[in-house]
Amino acid sequence: MSGTGAPQDAYVHGYSGPEHQRLLDQAATLAELLHHDTVFPAGADVLEAGCGVGAQTITIAGQNPGARIRSADISALSLKAAKTRIEHAGLSNVDFLQADIFNLPFRTQSFDHVFVCFVLEHLRDPLAALAHLKRLLKPDGTITAIEGDHRSAYFHPDSAAAQRTIQCLIDIQAAMGGDSLIGRRLYPLFVEAGFADVTVSPRMVYADASRPLMVDGFTRKTFNAMVEGVREEALARGLIDPQAWDEGIRDLHRTAEPDGVFCYTFFKVVATAAG
Repeated sequence: MSGTGAPQDAYVHGYSGPEHQRLLDQAATLAELLHHDTVFPAGADVLEAGCGVGAQTITIAGQNPGARIRSADISALSLKAAKTRIEHAGLSNVDFLQADIFNLPFRTQSFDHVFVCFVLEHLRDPLAALAHLKRLLKPDGTITAIEGDHRSAYFHPDSAAAQRTIQCLIDIQAAMGGDSLIGRRLYPLFVEAGFADVTVSPRMVYADASRPLMVDGFTRKTFNAMVEGVREEALARGLIDPQAWDEGIRDLHRTAEPDGVFCYTFFKVVATAAG
């Protein structure tokens, strides 16, 4: 739901200030759910491909202080924000470089681990990207990837209008060459890329009034904000009319009310380079 490993014109959410903040809100809200088991041994060389503004970097660097992390992204603007964020956190185990995920300047078998979060969904050819990343791993190295699936969103009160606005985002991302449903196909994708010991674990977000931080941090500030961000593009493409859009957004926000419920599933895959 974030990630900036794709060319800048292919990043459906854009590079605005509000999008930057949305990525940070998302990362802070989901850190425990997604990363409680993102652990690398001391001394390990880790590549983070598509680090974006460093929203995930700060979590993996902070909980793996003994690992050496190289974080790469194609966007100079995003890298500047990531560097500032890491410096302010007082972390010294991260180096940054500007590079395309398809042309990373490292030797074969340079890394013990590769970490990719919310990046594959934005790539026209995620299989080719995985093949490139696999070459950078040592024979016993591992890769960790996390992606979402926008059709996994369901909520109470149910709303066809809300689902229609979500579908606009799905369609726009597909037209730009991405796949916002990629979470459901991580297993076959990694197997096809030649990885071994492929294991996928679903990470479900559940938000209701008993979990106010999740309601605010995910339902409002992450998911709803993400959908709202494609309004102009959806209207310009003729995917929906303004009245239907506004109705859908109202219904999405309705799920964050005291009697509302919102659910969404992320998928985390871990695999080894051997095979």
